[in-house]
Amino acid sequence: MSPKKRIDKDTVIRTAAAILEKGGADGLSLTRLAEKLGIQTPSLYNHIDGLAGLQRELSLLSARNLANRMEQAAIGRSGSQAILAIAQAYREYIKSAPALYQYTLRASGNRTQKDPELEAVEERSVRIVLVVVESFGLRGDDAIHAVRGLRSLIHGFASLEVAGGFGMPLDCDESFRRLLEIYIRGLPDSSTAQAGGLSF
Repeated sequence: MSPKKRIDKDTVIRTAAAILEKGGADGLSLTRLAEKLGIQTPSLYNHIDGLAGLQRELSLLSARNLANRMEQAAIGRSGSQAILAIAQAYREYIKSAPALYQYTLRASGNRTQKDPELEAVEERSVRIVLVVVESFGLRGDDAIHAVRGLRSLIHGFASLEVAGGFGMPLDCDESFRRLLEIYIRGLPDSSTAQAGGLSF
């Protein structure tokens, strides 16, 4: 008799993420997840709080993965170089996990119930970019507008890439670089940006 497979919460969530990337959101259900894990569907409730709980865990995983990538990209860089690195890390995350990334878009402000753990992880991503744009002298609402602008730029470009929206035979990396340079030129004089690498 073969030993019983050990299932824990982390295994459940990562298996769900793998199903997402293979078949999209429509391919993910508790029944499908249980089949993939080789367990009965009711056994999933030992690890997650139903479908809503699974979706929440996927949001948490995606937000954490994105924040980790952005943080690693930003360390040791400042000013425009930090923006370029963060943006590229963000873009590559969307392209590497487009289905899981969709769970990152479920903004905490639109939830009916507060989720401090998820909000804290989401705040990490915002804070990483905020530190960079503040180094250009932006503060308060101006800094938030700049963060929103950069996020919108990256999300829009990478989402079009994932959807196959760039059909012309031109280098997308070059298009993305030029787009970021236009964004950076719209910030206060880069010479005012604080010197030295960022740390988090």
